[in-house]
Parts: sequence; structure tokens; C-alpha cells
Amino acid sequence: MYMITILVNETQIEIEESANIHQLLQKMNTTIDGIAIAINNKIVSKNSWESQQFNQNDNILIIKATQGG
Repeated sequence: MYMITILVNETQIEIEESANIHQLLQKMNTTIDGIAIAINNKIVSKNSWESQQFNQNDNILIIKATQGG
């Protein structure tokens, strides 16, 4: 198992090279509801989360929708 380092919301994380977005979210205990994912400033559609893998030093941004008033 080969590990790579990625940046998630400005925090370095080590993850398996073969991991996809769903596996990253599980590792981070993050729900898939109400979020958007960008890799290197490009939004990734939810239907690509199972197939989208990461590269060394990718910059991942997890955006959570919030309700306000």
C-alpha cells in the first residue's frame, strides 16, 4: 500500500494512493450530504466521487452548505 500526502482544507493528510473521494470522506468522518468537493480549484461532480482518485500534493477543498438567517 503506497501512501500519498494531500492537503484537505489546508490540513495535510496521508491517504492510500488508490483512495477515492468517498474513502477520504469516510476517513474524515464527513457526511456526503450538503457538501461540494474541489480538487485543485476544480469542482468534482458527485457522480465522479467513486472514480476520482488523488495525486501527490493535490489541494482538496470540502465546502459545507450552512443555513443562516
